[in-house]
Amino acid sequence: MSMNPKLSVSTFILLLLLTFLLIPSHSSSSDEESDDDLEQLLAVDEQSQEDRPQHQQSEAETVSKAQRIVLELTGDNAKRVVDGNEFVLVLGYAPWCARSADLMPRFSEAATGLKEIGSSVLMAKIDGDRYGKVASELEIKGFPTLLLFVNGTSQPYSGGFSAEDIVIWVQKKTGSPIITVNTLDEAQIFLNKYHTFVVGLFHKFEGSEYNEFVKAAKSDNEIQFVETSDNDVAKLLFPQLKTNTVFIGLVKPEAERYTAYDGPFKMEKLLEFLGNNKFPLITRLTESNTVWVYSSPVKLQVMLFSKAYVFQSLAQPLEDLARKFKSKLMFIYVDIANENLAMPFLTLFGIEHANKTVDFCSGLADGTVSRYYRSEPVPDNVDDFPTILLYKSGEKEKPVITFLIEQSYKPSM
Repeated sequence: MSMNPKLSVSTFILLLLLTFLLIPSHSSSSDEESDDDLEQLLAVDEQSQEDRPQHQQSEAETVSKAQRIVLELTGDNAKRVVDGNEFVLVLGYAPWCARSADLMPRFSEAATGLKEIGSSVLMAKIDGDRYGKVASELEIKGFPTLLLFVNGTSQPYSGGFSAEDIVIWVQKKTGSPIITVNTLDEAQIFLNKYHTFVVGLFHKFEGSEYNEFVKAAKSDNEIQFVETSDNDVAKLLFPQLKTNTVFIGLVKPEAERYTAYDGPFKMEKLLEFLGNNKFPLITRLTESNTVWVYSSPVKLQVMLFSKAYVFQSLAQPLEDLARKFKSKLMFIYVDIANENLAMPFLTLFGIEHANKTVDFCSGLADGTVSRYYRSEPVPDNVDDFPTILLYKSGEKEKPVITFLIEQSYKPSM
């Protein structure tokens, strides 16, 4: 199809002019101008999204929009941004790091959530591979790393890695650790945002019991606390509420959804209650909840490795079993299809890839392979370790069981 040359040139000039008009002007005069530019771009983007049919708005577009709220740090602006803002949460990442790639969309989603609730925290990221010197000055030593800077001073991130976890942790460190809900409409909005939370019913937000509740909310880094003085609101948040007096309860999205607290109103006891009850009966291990699992006060763990469809048939009897050993044993399910998550554990237990299974079974059958796995052989300098000597009646042999002290591993991010 032929095109009018004059029309083509005119169209090109018009598009070029529009392009220049839409490019935001950058200046170093003030950060407020940059913020205004960002707000205008987001407003234009939001309007264009509203004008589109709903089905055309994809998840990729949502993520792209969220990522624009996160400021990219460079060698030129990193120091100015970190020192010039009261709160800055920095994500140090590397393009080649798979865990960085997994965390990036959650970080961007958290940035959107914090912006919606009016948080003053500036969310920023830096390519530690490209800007290695700057990353080192910020004390980013691995990827991914999250650091919260408060008036230029860093403190390590210690929360979970879902978007909701990041929002909760940031709010507790930079704002109020407790959300106050006064009406049923506010309660419904809260329920739409949070799936795991601690609810407190206090007719007055004062007194020793309330103060212990606040102290627990500040000490816990993982669960959102919500307070109300209205019984109807408390009933919506915790439908199994059966009292009109002071009440605290834990809400989860899994089995045993509602758990009422019946202990003394002391911070330590409240935190102990949360530690024993915040997990579902069977915890599905993911990249985003590993910190929760490692920090659990329940250190005896039963791990189930299987494919998802097999686990479905085992879930109910395992939940019944887990209920009997609640607070004593932690039951964890690992999807064996996720090799990045499952294989490190399987290798630790001595189980290798499938191509070695036949050799292993053959060796087990003919006695050339040990029936038991152990982490290390008995060391040569056994006298340097604490030992227990086991004696068999009528035998002179003294088998030695060696106990080696291990440090539990916790991810740095």
